[in-house]
Amino acid sequence: MKITKKILFFAVIIAMVSFQRDEKKNFDIDKNLDYCVAQANKTLAVMPDTLAIPRNIAPGSKQWRFVGYEDWTSGFWPGILWYLYEYTGDVKWKEKADKYSRFLTPLAMRTATDHDLGFQMYCSFGNGYRLTGNKEYKDIFVKASDTLSKLYNPKAGTILSWPGMREKMNWPHNTIIDNMINLEMLFEASKNGGGKSLYNMAVKHAEVTMENQFRADNSVYHVVVYDTVTGKKIKAVTHQGYSDESMWARGQGWAIYGYTMVYRETKDPKFLDFAHKVTKVYLDRLPKDLIPYWDFDVPNITKEPRDASAAALTASGLIELSTYTADKELAKEYLSKAEGMLKELSTKRYKSGNKNPAFLLHSTGHYPNKSEIDYSIIYADYYYIEALLRLKKLKAGKDLFTPLFPAKEITLKK
Repeated sequence: MKITKKILFFAVIIAMVSFQRDEKKNFDIDKNLDYCVAQANKTLAVMPDTLAIPRNIAPGSKQWRFVGYEDWTSGFWPGILWYLYEYTGDVKWKEKADKYSRFLTPLAMRTATDHDLGFQMYCSFGNGYRLTGNKEYKDIFVKASDTLSKLYNPKAGTILSWPGMREKMNWPHNTIIDNMINLEMLFEASKNGGGKSLYNMAVKHAEVTMENQFRADNSVYHVVVYDTVTGKKIKAVTHQGYSDESMWARGQGWAIYGYTMVYRETKDPKFLDFAHKVTKVYLDRLPKDLIPYWDFDVPNITKEPRDASAAALTASGLIELSTYTADKELAKEYLSKAEGMLKELSTKRYKSGNKNPAFLLHSTGHYPNKSEIDYSIIYADYYYIEALLRLKKLKAGKDLFTPLFPAKEITLKK
């Protein structure tokens, strides 16, 4: 009897391992995009009557925590809706994306309270303009870019990230690596009536960050503090990583994604070279399943939570970086690693499925602050669907930024 139980036990284990291998080997991009559509429909079904944005779901919960338009994550939900419209061509998603994008409009019209306007306004209105050409969307993110530019300090050469930290932490002019992602909105605005100054500002920010925010091994510091008068670097510290000298996983992901995007916009080879450098240190230190723990240098790392959001945004960045890489073997490696990340994120270990209406489980927001640890988080979902769409386009030989859907929309069923 004991032998039979042991045989049965090992048979089950072998079957599970075999299933997981097949699940990864037979990676179906459309199947996973269809999954995103189904999960997003679940979220739509529970959206409150008043306008609110889903941000996160706690472990074991099935309920989104909703936030207002001022939250730094507010642009990711309308961005997801735009990506769903791009995939399906269904006007239903276009109408929802428009509704939740317009909810954020006041952010462009007021004084900037932090650097996150790019996350908020470009993921929403930027994607909307890319897919529809709606001039209203363009005007709004150009206005938001002008608002964001007011946080630029010409002495330091970077955009102030957190005005509130000037007094709270005595960080006179602080710049975080996350800020690199907001430069995309400045670049796009400069091409659409915002002027050359926005382009110059974005380039200078990227250059100064490249010079001051990285260690000798090309791993990134989360925060650099500058003197507001002289513009000189005072110190480099962390806020969301394990320690000042550790490599915070999502921070390195922001660097990979950010410098790849800056090369796209400038075609300056120094930015492409740097994107390769910050990518190498990340890939060299990944665990075998390609999903990082929340920080690469935290003690007892195998007992620490993962960060699916870092994996998703890095996968998206790597797909783009592979298209700029002249070395065919290196480009192949980037694409293989990106696809491997997406395959792992698309297993039952990381998909929310019936557990909750998000796309992914196991993201880590702000570990030192004990906030959003092992949560489903909206920006993980955003970069996951973005990476899937990029991979789909690349395999079809299409440009990553050209709308995927055919010109004819699917009409909303009455």
